[in-house]
Amino acid sequence: MRVLLLDLDSTRPDHLGCYGYHRNTSPNIDRIASEGMRFDNYYTSDAPCFPSRTALMTGRFGIHNGVVGHGGTAADVRHEGESREFQSRLAGESFPALFRKAGMKTALVSPFGERHTAWTFYAGFNEIYNTGKAGMESAEEVTPVVLDWLDRNGGQDNWMLYVNYWDPHTPYRAPDSFGNPFENEPLPAWLTDEVFERHREMVGPHSAREINMYNNRDWPEYPRFLGELKDGGDLRRMVDGYDCGVRHMDDNIGMILDGLQKKGILDDTVIIVTADHGENMGELGIYGEHGTADQGTCRIPMIIRWPGLTSGTVDSGLHYHLDLPPTMAELMGRQAAPSWDGRSYAASILSGEDTGRDSLVISQCAHVCQRSVRFGDWLYIRTYHDGYHLFDKEMLFDIKQDGHEQHNLAAQRPDLCREAVYRLTEWHDDMMMSMDFDVDPLWTVMREGGPYHAKGHLREYAARLAETGREQYVEELRRRHPREPR
Repeated sequence: MRVLLLDLDSTRPDHLGCYGYHRNTSPNIDRIASEGMRFDNYYTSDAPCFPSRTALMTGRFGIHNGVVGHGGTAADVRHEGESREFQSRLAGESFPALFRKAGMKTALVSPFGERHTAWTFYAGFNEIYNTGKAGMESAEEVTPVVLDWLDRNGGQDNWMLYVNYWDPHTPYRAPDSFGNPFENEPLPAWLTDEVFERHREMVGPHSAREINMYNNRDWPEYPRFLGELKDGGDLRRMVDGYDCGVRHMDDNIGMILDGLQKKGILDDTVIIVTADHGENMGELGIYGEHGTADQGTCRIPMIIRWPGLTSGTVDSGLHYHLDLPPTMAELMGRQAAPSWDGRSYAASILSGEDTGRDSLVISQCAHVCQRSVRFGDWLYIRTYHDGYHLFDKEMLFDIKQDGHEQHNLAAQRPDLCREAVYRLTEWHDDMMMSMDFDVDPLWTVMREGGPYHAKGHLREYAARLAETGREQYVEELRRRHPREPR
């Protein structure tokens, strides 16, 4: 058995052709989808990067594994304490350990452990190839490492290769020589002039006037990524920059597929395409960031091409990304690890059975502190720390009719908000009752001053708002964040 897992950082599904995007960003990913199963309602449980990958690799929600943010004590995997044995639980219960136990060689091509000093990310891998730029590498620096590994190891029967690409992550880094294949193609239809002008009036890090978090500085070395979106031309450059990153990455995925084909092993290799999170491109007024617990950030692609099983099919059920480890275990005839929180959806792949959940709870504590409930056609977002965005405490969106979250219906549908809060409370009770700790790490983040990327920056941001004629927002921001220095 051979397994290739492609982890495509910051890739949102609705910018891929196989998910209905109007631009030709992903012909090679589309090819994989045409030969496998595409999952349309697949979400990371915990966003963004470090929490998401920790949840996947441990098989556990952030509230259980302890990692929900990018700094402070909620940015380390929890110690097992007195119950720790000669080896920690991750030695045998990490996602890669599943393949090791099946007698497979495991290899990782990624700089992620170094980027976030996330050393637990390496648990279970035989071989680790750090591509060396802490997530700033472009695809042409990653692909040669992958092809070299496949040249040396691909002919073996039992391996799992995990490959991490970064091109859709800010700052969009497709090389100048790549050009812009989308310069004459329309933007997504929902990004109208009226919507963009409304976004220009919103505040917060990565809003249209502060793409560079708390200011509008450009990065000259990354011309596809702008510090501010002043007009429709800038908006086009932003979207085109993201899409060029996706297409450049996809071209490199095509090189890997060609390499597998030349070795005669493409047809019998399991290929999994997924991401750690998406990328807000206007949702909630945020551009070029993955900083909320919403559809733009937390919905991710999942495509599984398993030779001999279902092909060219779609699953519409609600699933977490941490459902992948138990799913792979069942498909491989192995036992799921006892600590895993996920639930197998192997029956969807094997027989088309509906294995989706009734609802999902998704979390974000690195840029804001939010927990959200995805149920039916609805997304309910509860905000505990707004990350200086002035979000309402409750937001409710009809994802079927308003997938880009432009109309908050919380005031009109208090009944649905109450249902969502009930679902959130039930989930929280289950989580707290099923762990050895009595601390929810979301509240650890709050007690430590707020999310890492929105802590201690209010004075700087208030000055920026005053400089740009938006003083009217400063008083409310200070009221909401009284612990911040003035």
